[in-house]
Amino acid sequence: MAAPAIPVLDLGPYLAHEPGALQATAAELRHVCETIGFLTIVNHGVPAALVEEAFAACARFHAQPLDAKLAVKANPQLQGYVPLRGSTTRHSRINPDNKPNENEAFFMKRTGADAGGPECWPAGLPGFREVALRYYDALDALAQAMLPLYAAALGLPAGHFAPLCDRPLTNLRFTHYPPCSYGANEFGIAPHSDSSFFTLLAQNKVPGLQLRTTDGAWFDVPVIPDSFVVNTGDVLHRWTNGRFLSTPHRAFNTSGGPRYAIPYFFHPNPDTLIDLLPGCDAEPPRFPAMTTGAYMAWFRNQNYDHVRKAGAA
Repeated sequence: MAAPAIPVLDLGPYLAHEPGALQATAAELRHVCETIGFLTIVNHGVPAALVEEAFAACARFHAQPLDAKLAVKANPQLQGYVPLRGSTTRHSRINPDNKPNENEAFFMKRTGADAGGPECWPAGLPGFREVALRYYDALDALAQAMLPLYAAALGLPAGHFAPLCDRPLTNLRFTHYPPCSYGANEFGIAPHSDSSFFTLLAQNKVPGLQLRTTDGAWFDVPVIPDSFVVNTGDVLHRWTNGRFLSTPHRAFNTSGGPRYAIPYFFHPNPDTLIDLLPGCDAEPPRFPAMTTGAYMAWFRNQNYDHVRKAGAA
């Protein structure tokens, strides 16, 4: 079976405010979200040099001794360092009996109550925080710029999501997948769908990301330079009553060297109620309504052992 083509969406005309570009780009996005849930965006406005700096910062963090990384170990709100095999994918039922994921990651969130506590940055890495926050800022801006596309794709006014996502729950993750020989039910990250409204993933020079099509087949995601992979997450899947797909995916590292990933997860405001969007209520609700904050608390408790232990305590 030939691998399906992952659609490439050119954001250039839309971001340049060319006449008709919003409607045309939104129509393409709607088709993708209803049929595969994964796409690649180009001409997105994020400088390639900044993406390279972010990948380099990720590698610098994970090159530190373990003690230095554990000094910023993640809190129950999932801000800080999660060691190798410190997460197990439990929220997804795609693959049963997953073993702990063969990756380590540093999670970053914004300051304030919505981030769940004070920022936690590593000591001894000059410039790390500055690079991470510049990259974070660029993806925040891109995510906000894309919201009118998602609104138009659903037949809603372009500004529909703006007041629901003006204090978004966002998360930037610097992940290291060490080289590994995988056994049964072992993965860099096990098959899952993301919790997000949508996820932005800078393309990786070391392949390893795979997605599952609606017929259950797994395919490698092709690497396109200077692009981002974008996928619909569970929040938007629930919000649209299943109309927009939240596509399962997984990752491995069989390259023989390190593999890094720097995904950015975008969620609505913590108090936004994820209920049926207008136009998505022709059928009975498939999911219970809940706030973004409640959903994310459930998600963290399912997948991260230190959160589960804190909750039990």
